[in-house]
Amino acid sequence: MIHPARRTHRRRFLKHSAALAASAGALGFPAIARAQSGPIKVGVLHPVTGFLAYSGNLSRLGARIAIDEINASGGIKSLGGAKLEAMLGDAQSKPEVGVAEVEKMNQAGVSAIVGAYASSICLATTQAAAKYNIPHVVDVGVADQIVERGLKNTFRFGPGYKVITQDAINYFHIMNTLARKPARTVMIIHEESLFGTGTASLLSRELPGLGYEVKEVIKHANPTRDFNNVVLRIKAVNPDVVIPANYYNEYALLVRTMKQQNVQPKAIFSVLGGAASSFKFVKEFPDVANGVIDVNHWYNPQDKRAVALRKKVEGMKEFYTYEVFLNYQAVYLLADAISRARSRDRDAIVSALAGSTWGGHFMPYGPTRFVNGQNQGARPLVLQVLQNDIKVVLPNTYAQTDPVFPWKA
Repeated sequence: MIHPARRTHRRRFLKHSAALAASAGALGFPAIARAQSGPIKVGVLHPVTGFLAYSGNLSRLGARIAIDEINASGGIKSLGGAKLEAMLGDAQSKPEVGVAEVEKMNQAGVSAIVGAYASSICLATTQAAAKYNIPHVVDVGVADQIVERGLKNTFRFGPGYKVITQDAINYFHIMNTLARKPARTVMIIHEESLFGTGTASLLSRELPGLGYEVKEVIKHANPTRDFNNVVLRIKAVNPDVVIPANYYNEYALLVRTMKQQNVQPKAIFSVLGGAASSFKFVKEFPDVANGVIDVNHWYNPQDKRAVALRKKVEGMKEFYTYEVFLNYQAVYLLADAISRARSRDRDAIVSALAGSTWGGHFMPYGPTRFVNGQNQGARPLVLQVLQNDIKVVLPNTYAQTDPVFPWKA
């Protein structure tokens, strides 16, 4: 038999519990419902201040154009037309700031992150996002360490520097052989971070096996505002070919300084040259840009969608760079995964990305297929600045014209 005092206590406990449940129903469940029916938050994380600001802002532009297009065309239809909402983050050109931005985005409840341009920043932000299993689509970051750590949340749509450098070496050897081998010596000038150091290391290791002498490898800081001593060294060594691997400002300044000091190798053959594949560089410095060859991210020039996007970007008074179209495509890849997942849940999106066969892009990649987070079909193209325009010159499948090698200034 239950004591009367205990009955009273039990009735009070049940009444209090019911009140708590009602409170949870009034406050918690509608909040969840709102989250499930509201916009899908996507972190758009780039270095929009600091020495990488130029590329970071173009990266952000590409992502935002894609988000606007997707929303204007009806949003994510499998989720009732839910719209994508960009949560903008600024890594300030510093990996540690990128990590802090990921923490903010996690607190805000983002379903995924796109970014973060530079290899060193991507290396940090993908690791930070992995703590919360936030799907992180890498837009550019070419260091292969990004996808070699077994992070299940990380997916890189474009190629890494190993693939790009190996293709560059092969295409360089083909061009030189067809030209009866005018180039026998090379000099490599690279920036100091993961991307430049890794690219230079691969070039230094592989080129001698094809009969090329690597005369010297010079590393420079980011940023660098004076290349006079570097160019004096190039003049002294006198290589047949100079191979730069650096970001926009340093690349443009290096090549301009070479022009000023009348240093004219048989070719400037860039690997991931920060300015060589930029219409800004071509427009602002045509006297030094013409003839430059670059192996880099590029779109299929035969695809009308790529041409249409270029017109749209230029209509906004911006330059159509790889930062723009790689981020544009990264957002569309993510949107496809969210649509197939039929969920804004992070785990579901990670699974959808891992099984992606998305082919609705205009890159020279074929259908997407991720292995350990790396898109296996991703490849660079060989570009050359000719008559104040950037043309694809190799491979033949995408070529718009033949390469001019060696270059006659």
